[in-house]
Amino acid sequence: MTETPNHEDSAQPNRRAAIGAGVAALGGAAVGSGLGFAAARARQTNSSALPNAGELDNNLGTASHLFHLDAEEPLRFDGGTLQGAHEGNFPVLAGQQGSVYLVRLEPGGIREPHWHPTAWELNYVISGTTRWTILGTHPDGTYRRDVFEANKGDLVFAPQGYFHYFENHTTDTTLEVLVMFNTSAQEPNDDIGIVGTLNSIPRDVLAVCFGVPETAFGQIPTDIKPVVITKRPR
Repeated sequence: MTETPNHEDSAQPNRRAAIGAGVAALGGAAVGSGLGFAAARARQTNSSALPNAGELDNNLGTASHLFHLDAEEPLRFDGGTLQGAHEGNFPVLAGQQGSVYLVRLEPGGIREPHWHPTAWELNYVISGTTRWTILGTHPDGTYRRDVFEANKGDLVFAPQGYFHYFENHTTDTTLEVLVMFNTSAQEPNDDIGIVGTLNSIPRDVLAVCFGVPETAFGQIPTDIKPVVITKRPR
């Protein structure tokens, strides 16, 4: 940006200062509001969190360290199930910023393409074969799209905020994946999926972005809802 010439009228700096002060005030208000919202949201979704180090230590020393993950009632979807241990049902995790989930995908099952705004995830393939896609950032001008297959005993890391999904593309074997997060939020709640994302954008905007007629999106459902796990039609 070029510098303003020195022959500027004397009122200009005062106007600049006033504008700068206004912007700063608005920015401070926005940040304060954002922090307030974040804190309120944390209290709402993380009500079992403990507020200080002493209570955290006491909880670690008194809460049970054992959780029967496979006995937990699963969330059931068209293409598979999800069982989780988080601070809401495993109290020793309160305030520890950690949770674990067991994902089972039936043949043809797909974990809805999504990203997690507040967490990375580490995935361990217990059994089966899974096909992955992870979409990263583009510092060199092109997106990094990592597409690969992971098998029993493999680890897959999805960085925080990276768009990703995996699927069981076999026809006869259930896929089991253990997923570890560095967040205490319940997994479906810290999830922005592709279905809800597309359905939150007006069709005319989608058409412009994709460079196709608006009618191309006519058959996409308009519900903004989580899908999480689905499956291919047979």
